[in-house]
Amino acid sequence: MFGLRSDGKKVKDANAVDRVQAFFVQKRSESINYLTLKLPCEPLDDFIAKQRKDGNKYSYMHLIIATLVRVFYIRKKMNRFVSKGVLYQRNDISIAMDINKKLEDDGERIPIKFMFTGKESLPQVFKLIEKEIEENITGESVSQTSVFAKKTAKKSSCLIRLKIAILKWLDKHGLLSKSKIKISPFHASCFFSNLKSIKLGYIYHHLYDFGTTSIYITMGKEKVEPAVIDNKELSLSKDLTLGMSVDDRIADGIYMEKTLRLIQEILANPDTLMQEMPDDGSIPKKVVKKKVKPAKKVKKIKSIKEKQQKIKPRKNKIKHDEKLEKARLKKEKKLLEKSLSSKK
Repeated sequence: MFGLRSDGKKVKDANAVDRVQAFFVQKRSESINYLTLKLPCEPLDDFIAKQRKDGNKYSYMHLIIATLVRVFYIRKKMNRFVSKGVLYQRNDISIAMDINKKLEDDGERIPIKFMFTGKESLPQVFKLIEKEIEENITGESVSQTSVFAKKTAKKSSCLIRLKIAILKWLDKHGLLSKSKIKISPFHASCFFSNLKSIKLGYIYHHLYDFGTTSIYITMGKEKVEPAVIDNKELSLSKDLTLGMSVDDRIADGIYMEKTLRLIQEILANPDTLMQEMPDDGSIPKKVVKKKVKPAKKVKKIKSIKEKQQKIKPRKNKIKHDEKLEKARLKKEKKLLEKSLSSKK
């Protein structure tokens, strides 16, 4: 109420244009920017293979989530949300996602939410994620979100509609309790969906008007596709693609572009995720060691120019053309003689 919320603090130094824009476009579903981010798989595969030898079973999902946690810690504006036209800085870093007990049509869907400080290293992120997933997949689900959904679903349609309407009103006016916000997947820094696990490509998912989640990211199955290297050569590159839906009211285009570049640089050097972020909030020099490497040449495809050089001119081309010309004249002569004879 009166601009105060338990899950965020009002941004007082917001740009004047950004502040006014949020009042013109108040729905999150009307403020979506769709972004695609391609990530070369070579550095990720090398890192995962190296860590497997040491007994660490990291996957693309763990690396992406660990990177997002770090980026939300470094790039503060990406961890903001808009409520009733007011811009807020989120108090914590949280990532929500859905998991399924079984990959079947009637498999139980369980929403879970991971809470982070932003300083975690990859091993810490991995441990937290795997513990939460294991607790919910094996045996009865312990997810409070799932428990709340099951209790609510048992009520009649009228009561469900009334309960959801009350929750929406409380959330809109900043009166939703901390306990509800803590279990709500709609109140998170980012909603992440691992579509690679069901062998699907990335999609652009909509944002929810209920809650405060400003970013939705889907990770699709990796693909081997043609890629241009240094604007000169064609090669085959194995890439992992993220489909991102972002509320454009939380930050401008320049800020988002630099954020996407940071994601690429960290994932080009995944070794940097093994260290924790410093307590003072500064960015360590080794967070990004080097720039994004170009895609590895899997198979070189010869350029058109090179192919043209290999095409040799036909031998005796002049004689061949003369032969064709004589045959044409001979044919025309026969047709002319036949035409004259018919007239006689």
